[in-house]
Amino acid sequence: MTSLANLRWPEVPRALLAVPLGATEQHGPHLPLDTDTTVAEELARRLAERVPGVVVAPALPYGSSGEHAGFPGTLSIGQEALELVLVELARSADHFAGIVFVNGHGGNLEPLRNAVRLLRAEGRRVFAWAPGGPPDDTHAGRTETSVLLHLRPGDVLPGEPGNTEPLPSLIDRLVSRGVRNVSANGVLGDPTGATATEGEARLEAWTDALVTAVRDWQAG
Repeated sequence: MTSLANLRWPEVPRALLAVPLGATEQHGPHLPLDTDTTVAEELARRLAERVPGVVVAPALPYGSSGEHAGFPGTLSIGQEALELVLVELARSADHFAGIVFVNGHGGNLEPLRNAVRLLRAEGRRVFAWAPGGPPDDTHAGRTETSVLLHLRPGDVLPGEPGNTEPLPSLIDRLVSRGVRNVSANGVLGDPTGATATEGEARLEAWTDALVTAVRDWQAG
Protein backbone atom coordinates (compact mmCIF):
# COMPACT_ATOMS: atom_id res chain seq x y z
CA MET A 1 0.00 0.00 0.00
CA THR A 2 1.19 3.54 -0.82
CA SER A 3 0.52 6.11 1.89
CA LEU A 4 0.43 9.73 0.73
CA ALA A 5 1.73 10.93 4.10
CA ASN A 6 4.98 8.98 3.62
CA LEU A 7 5.78 10.36 0.17
CA ARG A 8 7.83 13.38 -0.89
CA TRP A 9 6.23 15.60 -3.49
CA PRO A 10 8.33 14.36 -6.48
CA GLU A 11 7.23 10.81 -5.60
CA VAL A 12 3.48 11.50 -5.70
CA PRO A 13 1.96 9.56 -8.62
CA ARG A 14 -1.02 10.56 -10.71
CA ALA A 15 -3.06 7.88 -9.00
CA LEU A 16 -6.49 7.43 -7.52
CA LEU A 17 -6.60 9.04 -4.06
CA ALA A 18 -8.53 7.15 -1.36
CA VAL A 19 -9.58 9.46 1.49
CA PRO A 20 -10.82 7.74 4.69
CA LEU A 21 -13.60 9.70 6.41
CA GLY A 22 -14.20 8.97 10.06
CA ALA A 23 -15.38 10.60 13.25
CA THR A 24 -14.38 11.18 16.84
CA GLU A 25 -17.45 10.20 18.83
CA GLN A 26 -18.75 7.90 21.53
CA HIS A 27 -19.12 4.24 20.63
CA GLY A 28 -20.68 2.98 23.81
CA PRO A 29 -18.73 2.26 27.00
CA HIS A 30 -16.71 -0.50 25.29
CA LEU A 31 -15.30 0.87 21.99
CA PRO A 32 -12.81 3.71 21.36
CA LEU A 33 -13.84 7.12 20.09
CA ASP A 34 -11.96 6.63 16.81
CA THR A 35 -13.83 3.47 15.80
CA ASP A 36 -15.27 4.93 12.58
CA THR A 37 -11.90 6.35 11.55
CA THR A 38 -10.20 3.02 12.22
CA VAL A 39 -12.70 1.20 10.00
CA ALA A 40 -12.43 3.73 7.17
CA GLU A 41 -8.62 3.61 7.27
CA GLU A 42 -8.59 -0.17 7.14
CA LEU A 43 -10.98 -0.32 4.21
CA ALA A 44 -8.98 2.29 2.29
CA ARG A 45 -5.81 0.30 2.98
CA ARG A 46 -7.39 -2.90 1.71
CA LEU A 47 -8.67 -1.09 -1.37
CA ALA A 48 -5.13 0.04 -2.17
CA GLU A 49 -3.86 -3.52 -1.77
CA ARG A 50 -6.46 -4.89 -4.17
CA VAL A 51 -6.70 -2.16 -6.83
CA PRO A 52 -3.50 -1.00 -8.59
CA GLY A 53 -2.78 2.70 -8.67
CA VAL A 54 -4.43 3.76 -5.42
CA VAL A 55 -2.76 6.07 -2.88
CA VAL A 56 -4.24 6.40 0.62
CA ALA A 57 -4.51 9.89 2.11
CA PRO A 58 -4.38 10.64 5.83
CA ALA A 59 -7.82 10.11 7.37
CA LEU A 60 -10.16 12.94 8.27
CA PRO A 61 -10.93 12.06 11.92
CA TYR A 62 -13.71 14.63 12.49
CA GLY A 63 -17.16 14.48 10.94
CA SER A 64 -20.79 15.36 11.50
CA SER A 65 -21.50 13.80 14.90
CA GLY A 66 -23.89 16.22 16.56
CA GLU A 67 -26.31 13.42 17.43
CA HIS A 68 -23.68 12.04 19.83
CA ALA A 69 -23.01 15.36 21.59
CA GLY A 70 -24.64 14.13 24.80
CA PHE A 71 -21.61 11.92 25.49
CA PRO A 72 -18.17 13.18 26.61
CA GLY A 73 -15.38 12.96 24.03
CA THR A 74 -17.51 13.47 20.95
CA LEU A 75 -16.04 16.15 18.67
CA SER A 76 -18.11 17.28 15.68
CA ILE A 77 -17.56 19.84 12.93
CA GLY A 78 -21.17 19.61 11.70
CA GLN A 79 -22.68 19.02 8.28
CA GLU A 80 -22.02 22.40 6.70
CA ALA A 81 -18.36 22.51 7.72
CA LEU A 82 -17.78 18.90 6.67
CA GLU A 83 -19.29 19.51 3.24
CA LEU A 84 -17.03 22.55 2.77
CA VAL A 85 -13.96 20.61 3.91
CA LEU A 86 -14.65 17.80 1.45
CA VAL A 87 -15.25 20.18 -1.44
CA GLU A 88 -12.10 22.18 -0.80
CA LEU A 89 -10.02 19.05 -0.21
CA ALA A 90 -11.12 17.59 -3.54
CA ARG A 91 -10.54 20.87 -5.36
CA SER A 92 -6.97 20.86 -4.07
CA ALA A 93 -6.36 17.34 -5.41
CA ASP A 94 -6.42 17.98 -9.15
CA HIS A 95 -3.05 16.24 -9.52
CA PHE A 96 -4.75 12.90 -8.87
CA ALA A 97 -6.67 10.80 -11.37
CA GLY A 98 -9.72 10.84 -9.10
CA ILE A 99 -10.86 10.69 -5.48
CA VAL A 100 -12.61 7.92 -3.59
CA PHE A 101 -14.08 8.94 -0.25
CA VAL A 102 -14.24 5.85 1.98
CA ASN A 103 -16.73 6.80 4.67
CA GLY A 104 -16.95 5.08 8.05
CA HIS A 105 -19.61 7.23 9.78
CA GLY A 106 -23.31 7.40 8.96
CA GLY A 107 -23.62 11.03 10.05
CA ASN A 108 -21.26 12.02 7.24
CA LEU A 109 -23.51 10.67 4.48
CA GLU A 110 -25.63 13.75 3.75
CA PRO A 111 -22.77 16.28 3.58
CA LEU A 112 -20.74 13.74 1.60
CA ARG A 113 -23.54 13.32 -0.96
CA ASN A 114 -23.84 17.11 -1.27
CA ALA A 115 -20.10 17.53 -1.73
CA VAL A 116 -19.89 14.80 -4.37
CA ARG A 117 -22.81 16.30 -6.28
CA LEU A 118 -21.12 19.72 -6.40
CA LEU A 119 -17.70 18.33 -7.28
CA ARG A 120 -19.09 16.26 -10.13
CA ALA A 121 -20.94 19.31 -11.42
CA GLU A 122 -17.54 21.02 -11.54
CA GLY A 123 -16.23 18.16 -13.70
CA ARG A 124 -14.16 16.39 -11.06
CA ARG A 125 -13.86 12.60 -10.83
CA VAL A 126 -15.18 11.80 -7.39
CA PHE A 127 -16.72 8.67 -5.89
CA ALA A 128 -18.07 7.95 -2.41
CA TRP A 129 -18.69 4.63 -0.68
CA ALA A 130 -19.78 3.52 2.79
CA PRO A 131 -20.27 0.06 4.32
CA GLY A 132 -23.74 -1.20 5.17
CA GLY A 133 -25.04 -3.16 8.10
CA PRO A 134 -28.19 -4.50 9.78
CA PRO A 135 -30.79 -1.79 10.59
CA ASP A 136 -30.97 -2.96 14.22
CA ASP A 137 -27.18 -2.89 14.68
CA THR A 138 -26.02 0.52 13.50
CA HIS A 139 -23.75 1.89 16.21
CA ALA A 140 -21.32 0.10 18.56
CA GLY A 141 -23.29 -3.11 18.24
CA ARG A 142 -22.19 -6.58 17.18
CA THR A 143 -20.86 -5.51 13.77
CA GLU A 144 -18.54 -2.70 14.85
CA THR A 145 -17.49 -4.56 17.98
CA SER A 146 -16.52 -7.63 15.95
CA VAL A 147 -14.52 -5.50 13.50
CA LEU A 148 -12.64 -3.75 16.32
CA LEU A 149 -11.99 -7.09 18.03
CA HIS A 150 -10.21 -8.12 14.84
CA LEU A 151 -8.33 -4.86 14.30
CA ARG A 152 -7.59 -3.63 17.85
CA PRO A 153 -8.62 -6.23 20.41
CA GLY A 154 -6.71 -4.55 23.21
CA ASP A 155 -8.93 -1.49 22.91
CA VAL A 156 -12.25 -3.34 23.25
CA LEU A 157 -14.00 -3.85 26.60
CA PRO A 158 -16.94 -6.21 27.26
CA GLY A 159 -20.05 -4.68 25.69
CA GLU A 160 -23.65 -4.47 26.82
CA PRO A 161 -26.81 -4.20 24.69
CA GLY A 162 -28.24 -0.82 23.87
CA ASN A 163 -31.36 0.07 21.91
CA THR A 164 -32.00 -2.65 19.33
CA GLU A 165 -34.95 -1.04 17.55
CA PRO A 166 -34.37 -0.83 13.78
CA LEU A 167 -32.92 2.55 12.78
CA PRO A 168 -35.95 3.62 10.68
CA SER A 169 -38.11 3.57 13.82
CA LEU A 170 -35.50 5.54 15.78
CA ILE A 171 -34.25 8.05 13.26
CA ASP A 172 -36.71 10.90 13.95
CA ARG A 173 -36.10 10.82 17.70
CA LEU A 174 -32.37 10.35 17.18
CA VAL A 175 -32.07 13.37 14.90
CA SER A 176 -34.27 15.67 16.98
CA ARG A 177 -33.10 14.67 20.47
CA GLY A 178 -29.77 12.86 20.02
CA VAL A 179 -28.56 9.35 20.66
CA ARG A 180 -28.53 9.80 24.44
CA ASN A 181 -32.31 10.11 24.41
CA VAL A 182 -32.81 6.79 22.66
CA SER A 183 -29.92 4.84 24.24
CA ALA A 184 -28.55 5.55 27.70
CA ASN A 185 -25.25 3.80 26.98
CA GLY A 186 -24.88 5.11 23.42
CA VAL A 187 -25.21 1.69 21.77
CA LEU A 188 -27.64 1.06 18.91
CA GLY A 189 -27.49 -2.72 18.72
CA ASP A 190 -26.23 -5.60 20.84
CA PRO A 191 -22.47 -6.29 20.95
CA THR A 192 -22.99 -9.51 22.92
CA GLY A 193 -21.41 -12.44 21.10
CA ALA A 194 -19.16 -10.32 18.87
CA THR A 195 -16.00 -12.12 17.74
CA ALA A 196 -12.80 -11.24 15.92
CA THR A 197 -13.53 -13.97 13.37
CA GLU A 198 -16.86 -12.39 12.56
CA GLY A 199 -15.13 -9.03 12.31
CA GLU A 200 -12.63 -10.28 9.74
CA ALA A 201 -15.45 -11.83 7.69
CA ARG A 202 -17.31 -8.52 7.76
CA LEU A 203 -14.22 -6.60 6.69
CA GLU A 204 -13.66 -9.03 3.80
CA ALA A 205 -17.26 -8.62 2.64
CA TRP A 206 -17.02 -4.84 2.85
CA THR A 207 -13.70 -4.87 1.00
CA ASP A 208 -15.14 -7.00 -1.79
CA ALA A 209 -18.06 -4.59 -2.15
CA LEU A 210 -15.78 -1.53 -2.11
CA VAL A 211 -13.38 -2.97 -4.68
CA THR A 212 -16.25 -3.93 -6.99
CA ALA A 213 -17.83 -0.50 -6.67
CA VAL A 214 -14.57 1.31 -7.41
CA ARG A 215 -13.76 -0.88 -10.40
CA ASP A 216 -17.25 -0.35 -11.80
CA TRP A 217 -16.88 3.41 -11.32
CA GLN A 218 -13.46 3.38 -13.01
CA ALA A 219 -14.94 1.47 -15.94
CA GLY A 220 -17.42 4.28 -16.40
